[in-house]
Amino acid sequence: MSGSRVLGTGSALPRRIVTNAELAEQVDTSDEWITARTGIRQRHIASDDETTATLATAAARAALEDAGIAADSIGLIVLATATPDNTFPATATKVQAALGCTGGIAFDVAAVCSGFLYALATADSLLRTGMAKRALVIGAETFSRILDWEDRTTCVLFGDGAGAVVLEAGTGDETQGILGTKLHADGNQHDLLYVDGGPSTTQTVGHVRMRGQEVFRHAVVNLSDVLKEVLEDTGTSADQLDWVVPHQANARILDATARKLGIAPEKVIVTVDRHANTSAASVPLALDVARKDGRIKPGDLVMLEAMGGGFTWGASLIRM
Repeated sequence: MSGSRVLGTGSALPRRIVTNAELAEQVDTSDEWITARTGIRQRHIASDDETTATLATAAARAALEDAGIAADSIGLIVLATATPDNTFPATATKVQAALGCTGGIAFDVAAVCSGFLYALATADSLLRTGMAKRALVIGAETFSRILDWEDRTTCVLFGDGAGAVVLEAGTGDETQGILGTKLHADGNQHDLLYVDGGPSTTQTVGHVRMRGQEVFRHAVVNLSDVLKEVLEDTGTSADQLDWVVPHQANARILDATARKLGIAPEKVIVTVDRHANTSAASVPLALDVARKDGRIKPGDLVMLEAMGGGFTWGASLIRM
């Protein structure tokens, strides 16, 4: 069976916007410092009544509306998150219940910033086997809940949000839908980007810890390599790509990766200035923004890519 087709996309952001200037009133930083090093100018921060599940549900509803289909036609929900509402059950089951499509498959995937790529590949594989005909793939995070707001090296980088896509099992046309995907992980790099807590170790949620320069170096190399892998596997050249939708971690990483592959900057979708790093939500959020503003059109060849803690990383080539 051919790769799954994208029927629709959706996204959701918390109501509250926090600018760099507002953060500078809380920690030793400045708008100039943050913008120059990351490209971030603002981020959305969840209020008490906004959770990963509520944001994921809102994004899912928007994707269903965009696709023009009813929730009860969804047989699979795969939700990528590092900030679930509860240790268990899976946040995906809360979304399923809210949408009223219970009875199918629903589970979470934990691969941090690469989570959406892992979830997309998992859903595509299950659709190819006939386990379901349609799926919701969601990336949703409330990263603000695991930030140390006194650590200026991390608290300025992240935001909250959710993005979703509706997938439908392929119809046999090998030139449409998800054309190729590559995923990787390297657990040896655990200490470069991690959360210093968890149920089994500290019985706490913990906070994000990161060695930024090391992460930057690995990100540029790993993302360039995995993009080349997907291009080679699908017999595609970089200049054939209409768009690249990267994980929105840092504007400098986006620029360096594009230069390394010879991809024109104007082909790279950038939302990090508005959303900051929303982890698993960043790729589907950026994809939805670019579809809704008319840049990404039906038939476009789009490369999705991301790297996150673990390390995990991956890329997926899609004909929209």
